[in-house]
Amino acid sequence: MTPADSAVRHSPPRWPWILAGLAALWAMERAGLPVLSWANAQLLRMDWLSTLVRLLVEGGLGLSVADPLGGSLHFFVYDVIKIFVLLSALIFCVSYVQSHFPPERTRDILGRYTGVSGSVAAALLGTLTPFCSCSSIPLFIGFTSAGLPLGVTFAFLISSPLVDLASVILLASIFNWTVALAYVVVGLLLAIVGGLLIGRLRMERHIEPFVFAAPVSAAQAQRLTRSERMAYARDQVLDIVRRVWPYVLAGVGIGAAIHNWIPATWVAATLGQDRWWAVLVATAIGIPMYADIFGTLPIAQALVAKGVGLGTALAFMMAVTALSLPSLIMLKRVVKAPLLALFFGLVTVGIVIIGYLFNAIGPALG
Repeated sequence: MTPADSAVRHSPPRWPWILAGLAALWAMERAGLPVLSWANAQLLRMDWLSTLVRLLVEGGLGLSVADPLGGSLHFFVYDVIKIFVLLSALIFCVSYVQSHFPPERTRDILGRYTGVSGSVAAALLGTLTPFCSCSSIPLFIGFTSAGLPLGVTFAFLISSPLVDLASVILLASIFNWTVALAYVVVGLLLAIVGGLLIGRLRMERHIEPFVFAAPVSAAQAQRLTRSERMAYARDQVLDIVRRVWPYVLAGVGIGAAIHNWIPATWVAATLGQDRWWAVLVATAIGIPMYADIFGTLPIAQALVAKGVGLGTALAFMMAVTALSLPSLIMLKRVVKAPLLALFFGLVTVGIVIIGYLFNAIGPALG
């Protein structure tokens, strides 16, 4: 054992300090010092940025944010800057954590678990991988070829694009922490239950033979220094921003149009919370589309602002990210039709149930 290994092994755990800090923040909130509320408003929602952009639009350009043109410009500039700033900071932090879990280590960790514990571990590890559904499929191939249970790999495949730490914090910046944490819970439940059901049905025969013949790297991940992890996190930020920026711009543009140009009466008549078919329609619209979750958040925000139920907006967002047509086409190359249909059906039913659930409890979530 090296001195560095000994120091790591004997270092005191940090979780008591983390719990103590959270308890202190809660105590300050209860005492009338809204530290968390201030941080959420100024650091996540960036209310100060909204004010600056409004001054630019009204004072610099002479447009009123109450009018469609000025409102659209304010929505677009404010959301684009906010999303990219938060996205860069959050992806950096998440990627630094993820540097401790390269594919080889993730595969080794998941290989220790089966059944319920395997699906839970896969769903939780999926939150550390900020990948779109298409990017998760190569990892799915690697896990399957390494002999991991099918239910475990599918739990990871569902969780990875649907629930990651960066998108959760962005969701909190748009709505609130109650909504964000509730979304995490139902997203993880969907991944765990979906993985368990697929695992119980013994669908291994519906995996294409070449997947099991794929080479498996036995190389162990090298121990990285802090500077190497920082460089890795920086490179991940550049790579992910390079991949998602078109979807963010498109999503914010659509959100600005919905928010300022499409009449609320028309949106409510089509997808209003009182329309029983709204969740079904939103899910069906989202499936053919392909976008990163960061591009769908502004659309969900605009839909809710127009009177669409929270569950309907989240169902659209989840369908786009977990069931996009390009990802299904890629998945069809590695699994046969019965398994693909099972995956599609389970996730679709789960999204619809979640949509109706959030529509029912949305008012209680604030």
